[in-house]
Amino acid sequence: MFTRTLRTKVTLALGACIISASAAAADFPTRDIRLIVPWPAGGGADAISRKISNIAEQDLPKSIYVENIAGAVTATGLIQMTNARPDGHTVGVLTYDSVITLPRGQMVPGYSLDNMKPIARITSEADAIVVSKQSGINSFEELVEAAKANPGQVRLGVAPKGSGPYLSAIQLEKLLDVDFNVITYAGSSAAEAEALLSGELDAAISSLGDFSGLIGSGDAKGVVELTSVQNLTYTDVPTISSKGHDLQTGSFIVLAAPANTPDDAVATLEAAFKTAYDSAEFQDWLAQVGVTPDWLSSDEVPVWIDDLQTRTFSLMDELGL
Repeated sequence: MFTRTLRTKVTLALGACIISASAAAADFPTRDIRLIVPWPAGGGADAISRKISNIAEQDLPKSIYVENIAGAVTATGLIQMTNARPDGHTVGVLTYDSVITLPRGQMVPGYSLDNMKPIARITSEADAIVVSKQSGINSFEELVEAAKANPGQVRLGVAPKGSGPYLSAIQLEKLLDVDFNVITYAGSSAAEAEALLSGELDAAISSLGDFSGLIGSGDAKGVVELTSVQNLTYTDVPTISSKGHDLQTGSFIVLAAPANTPDDAVATLEAAFKTAYDSAEFQDWLAQVGVTPDWLSSDEVPVWIDDLQTRTFSLMDELGL
């Protein structure tokens, strides 16, 4: 009798939990959504994340607020995201370093893509070489000539060792048979932008969108984009393939939640961000800053990441990185 009664109570309790969980999923979100950007404010990833979030929250009953938590090549912020309650109210932004640099180096205990659940890929951006106005360099050809004439003297700013831009610099040196003075900068591309503006750097590698402010003011100039596809915003910046070289590098923006986030919550977030992505406001803004819209759904992102890691890790093995 006692066993039967206990079983009945347990069954009723489990049923109540299921109903409660279903109701919670149906009501999602119940509070404001925290979007962790693992870079300092002011960089390209920060700007894109803020813009699409401002539009996406218009399709939700609650707001989305951005919190910049930089450190450990994005690991600090993303570990906070994965340690948050997996209910959809905490989302993180992944970039190249989150997907390639950290898994490759296994440098941060507790960091793993297995602890994340993709929501969508928003953009992809080719790397580009931007030169400072103070450098006196005005074209890709002049940059290469300066590097050949003065080995180790042309100051080229990139993100830390193992990052996408750092890998691009090493590939460029081999491809062009030159020797740059490669200087790494922790944090976002904002630090490189300041160095270009002050004359501390002659050139830097990141996306054209990251340097849109300097390019617009005339304090810097894009001299080549490391892709075979012409940028429709910066039509005056040639592709490296048009210069007779084959090199494709760049970054991206991926949104993710903690691994055990309910599918219903992820679907709600994905739908809101897709609506924002498709909006004329977001598409027009991307065109203004020279960033390529490049949507992948939550189902497509894992396959794409696996392929990207396989290709990139193979290249890094060849280069001894």
